[in-house]
Amino acid sequence: MNKLIVGCGYLGRLVAQRWLADGHNVSALTRSAQNASQFEAMGINPVEGDVTKPETLGELPKAETVLIAIGFDRSAAPTKHDVYVTGLHNVLKRCADWSHRLIYISSVSVYGQSNGEWIDESSPREPSSENGQICLEAEQLIHEFYPASAASKVRSANILRLAGIYGPQRLLSRIDALKAGQSLTGRPDSWLNLIHVSDAATTVVQCDKSNSYGEDFLVSDNHPVERRKYYQRLAELVGAPEPVFDPTKKGQRTQGRNKRCRNQKIREILGVHLAYPTYEAGLTQSVSP
Repeated sequence: MNKLIVGCGYLGRLVAQRWLADGHNVSALTRSAQNASQFEAMGINPVEGDVTKPETLGELPKAETVLIAIGFDRSAAPTKHDVYVTGLHNVLKRCADWSHRLIYISSVSVYGQSNGEWIDESSPREPSSENGQICLEAEQLIHEFYPASAASKVRSANILRLAGIYGPQRLLSRIDALKAGQSLTGRPDSWLNLIHVSDAATTVVQCDKSNSYGEDFLVSDNHPVERRKYYQRLAELVGAPEPVFDPTKKGQRTQGRNKRCRNQKIREILGVHLAYPTYEAGLTQSVSP
């Protein structure tokens, strides 16, 4: 089968590897000639284009499954809204008529709960942060093009709301800050919800194989962890001093970031077996040489 990845970065490349191993033909959209060369070396068919420039999307290859996992490049000119909403709309106008299944990577930031309460897919989506509001607008756009009420094997979309994704090469900035003794933002007693990149990729692949047409899923590991415990363990693993927190530090984002996510639906409906069900196992693997 043909698969198309729009946003073939940290998560997308791992999904591509899984699909290639399963014998699928995988294409990926990229703005970078360097990425295009890397994709070719991996066996991925590169397609050069930019989601914020609809005139460059005319050559998108038709595929049974389209994965949209667009990341935000802070060094580029477009805003988050330009990329996640306007860019998404540009892609959907190209592929909604011929893709059988669209899988969209969203975020648990669409849930604005911030008092440590448990949430799942049925919880109200009332984001208080700018990022959450943009993600919710993107989700609404997905449902406009792929109405859940009309979902079928022929044409459907799944939204995967990911917790904080981590894994090898994704913790370098935090490790450097810990080793330097820099204070960390956020309350040490607030809850973190995490998902290892390998388990996130597994969820995408399982979702694509499933009969859960039009369903949305919250993607997190089995046990939320207090921020303090997470960074204490990371500091131990890398030989850094005891972490110090400064809740008043400029640049922190605390709204809607103190909740606990249930992952029951991905385990029971998609049959996802997490390789890293807790942060302890995932951190050890992520920082190992």
